[in-house]
Amino acid sequence: MTRDTHPSGAPWRNFYGRFKGKGLRKSQEAFLDEDLAALSPGAVGWEENPDREPLDLKARFGDRPVWLEIGFGGGEHLVHQARSNPDVAIIGAEPYINGVAMLLGKIRDAGVSNLAVHPGDVRDLFDVLPEASVERAFLLYPDPWPKKRHHRRRFVTPEHLEPLACVLKPDAIFRVATDIPDYVRQTLQQVPQHGFEWLAEHPDDWRNSWPDWISTRYEQKALREDRTPHYLTFRKI
Repeated sequence: MTRDTHPSGAPWRNFYGRFKGKGLRKSQEAFLDEDLAALSPGAVGWEENPDREPLDLKARFGDRPVWLEIGFGGGEHLVHQARSNPDVAIIGAEPYINGVAMLLGKIRDAGVSNLAVHPGDVRDLFDVLPEASVERAFLLYPDPWPKKRHHRRRFVTPEHLEPLACVLKPDAIFRVATDIPDYVRQTLQQVPQHGFEWLAEHPDDWRNSWPDWISTRYEQKALREDRTPHYLTFRKI
């Protein structure tokens, strides 16, 4: 092993967020023990897929279109979309295990079966998603990393946008919601440089939420603190 590799043999990737917060409730621990494995999108981890073979999405989901939510937080939007679009398969990627546990509880309550969950860094999922396999992606209230020296940690950087563009189909939709003006600036600067066009034609296109939107707890916090949400829609060229 070198400083550039993980003990599993994987290339080393810095991760700056949290993997776990305060202790989980017993019910949440049960969700993780009983439900998570069956919801895997396939062999994502290096230990189980060291050759990084592409996932067989057809075997996992049949002919359903595949959507991806990057960092689903507590999972309310993910479950809402799954319930509203039963003919779509939606993969959620979230490294924060407390959020994963919250999602699993919501999945049980909603009774949806068209979801898959990757409890880890979305970059590992990008490694094994087939090229041009995803029809829609969501990045909703991502970690803002407000300090200027931390802006390189944001999702809207080449390290993330290049593989995202690779796994999205032509004409795929990429939605970004944020309440941080500088995140909007960086998004509008970076995303079009990686094969996307911004679909806004007038201010209402970014001021108003999408027709199928459900307000998340992160958005509610932003509104309580008088921050303005922005809803940015891009199309993969």
